[in-house]
Amino acid sequence: MAIAAASTLPFAAAKRSPLSYSSHLSFNFLRLSSSIQKPNILNSNIISSVPNKHNFRVISAMSVEIPEKNSPTSFLDHKESGILHFVKYHGLGNDFILVDNRDTVEPKITPEQAAKLCDRNFGIGADGVIFVMPGINGTDYTMRIFNSDGSEPEMCGNGVRCFAKYIAELENLHGKQRFTVHTGAGLIVPEIQEDGKVTVDMGEPILKGSEVPTKLPPNKNQSVVKAKLDVDGVSWNVTCVSMGNPHCVTFGTEAIKDLQVDELNLAQVGLKFEHNEMFPARTNTEFVQVFSPSHLKMRVWERGAGATLACGTGACAVVAAAVLEGRAGRSCRVDLPGGPLDIEWREDDNHVYMTGPAEVVFYGSAPL
Repeated sequence: MAIAAASTLPFAAAKRSPLSYSSHLSFNFLRLSSSIQKPNILNSNIISSVPNKHNFRVISAMSVEIPEKNSPTSFLDHKESGILHFVKYHGLGNDFILVDNRDTVEPKITPEQAAKLCDRNFGIGADGVIFVMPGINGTDYTMRIFNSDGSEPEMCGNGVRCFAKYIAELENLHGKQRFTVHTGAGLIVPEIQEDGKVTVDMGEPILKGSEVPTKLPPNKNQSVVKAKLDVDGVSWNVTCVSMGNPHCVTFGTEAIKDLQVDELNLAQVGLKFEHNEMFPARTNTEFVQVFSPSHLKMRVWERGAGATLACGTGACAVVAAAVLEGRAGRSCRVDLPGGPLDIEWREDDNHVYMTGPAEVVFYGSAPL
């Protein structure tokens, strides 16, 4: 029995490289069920021992509890030393391990530990670990994130929506709520709406090529718009945008003007974009299909995480790039593999606004 399967949740697992563990891991999962009205303890006490090619055994011990509907407070209050309590969220399938880190300014786990927890075969499984930390410079909170490979991005659009919903849960807040969040990309302001979706003021897109950063020469003022990029012998037309993290957006190649994104071999081409020499900080890459001036479809290869079901900053960058190339208007529905996001690049303040869902998956704990 794989550990990730112990949660009994129907998520498709992206293929990851196996990571060696120096000791066994055991996870406890708590799952909310909307059909259960009263506490119900399932004393399954499942024990499994899984041999593998690294000559160690992964031991899984699971006791599943279904608490009262919408009543995870007692679990969130757990403070045992040596145990990492977490809540797993997803934003359109882009999934994260959320950690309450409000009592310290340093992350409770290392990048190496985060990578192990994110492993979908031998860990919990996630695209990243997000820490809710004390605010600085007058903000309410600070958000830090470790990718599934242990690297630390500036911020994450889907992640910040999950971050906002997790704060509301930690603070027992209800209804419309607004927070100021310090990130590596600067000030981000998420607002939980009455319908539960989260609208995030993502700030102004960075269009100056050297600040994205990219080594591609600017061709429109100081921006890189519909420029030629050679990737493994293929000439792609790309527009470079930063939403606090670098993005390379493409609507096609010299030979293929209208991209059909479902036909892409994303695993093959995405990594080559990410590590292209024109991107000194590596890059996220969005491949985009245009249905209409207000309806776009994208697939994404995320720096440090690979192919994911959604990328909030990527969707914002896509709309900015579409406007710069004259392909779309400033307000668009962007379809991602995990679902749609509503993106607006407003003229009055030059800020990009993203609206989409964030949903809790399960509650769990793991030994440090």
